[in-house]
Amino acid sequence: MKNVLITGANKSIGFEAARQLLQQGYYVYLGSRDEQKGQQAVDQLKAEGLTNVEVLVIDVDSIDSINAAREALGQKTAVLDVLINNAGISGGMAQPALGTDSSVYREVFNTNFFGVVDTTQAFIDLLKQSAAPRIVNVTSGLGSLTLHSDPNWKYYPVKTACYGPSKSALNAYTIVLAYELRDTPFKVNAVDPGYTATDFNHHSGPGSVPDAAARLVKAATLGPDGPTGQFFSDDNAPETGISPW
Repeated sequence: MKNVLITGANKSIGFEAARQLLQQGYYVYLGSRDEQKGQQAVDQLKAEGLTNVEVLVIDVDSIDSINAAREALGQKTAVLDVLINNAGISGGMAQPALGTDSSVYREVFNTNFFGVVDTTQAFIDLLKQSAAPRIVNVTSGLGSLTLHSDPNWKYYPVKTACYGPSKSALNAYTIVLAYELRDTPFKVNAVDPGYTATDFNHHSGPGSVPDAAARLVKAATLGPDGPTGQFFSDDNAPETGISPW
């Protein structure tokens, strides 16, 4: 049985990804910074008959929490097959480049970028023990510099000084990480779940949570011939599924 850790998985897309991977036979470590909320999510899944799941307390804003989570997971398993870096924040709206305090930039980047870096580095040793390790970095179409430069793009007016750039940085990290691991069994990809109706955007998105989660699951379960170092986005590239950076 393969093991997967999903950060920020006590609700929304992360929670649904946990459900779908459980249905595919994975053992899920459901990452949550709040233990009670994480346990409630676990209890809900178990009530559905999906029993191979347990909460792992992890706050990606805290290196101490990340290290504690790594130690706790290491006591349960010597192998981690999949890491889905799903935890993220928007930083609130609106985010004008000249009117947003730098503290908001730091807060958003700390979660969306540095949290991913710290979590990946903390768990990479367990991932290297897997025969087919997968890393999925949950990004956004708003992180595409190419699309943001195209006046014909459907989301062209949606400019965020903190959130979008944090995902651009995450995309760049994904490229470097995939390159560094290119001669190994790793598959490292960035996945845009699409503009989805969640608490994250006050349920304004047109996409469904199950469809969004399925995009993460697809990247998490790539076969040995699957791509690495890609930016998947069915929302922004419906024909090819590959978004421009």
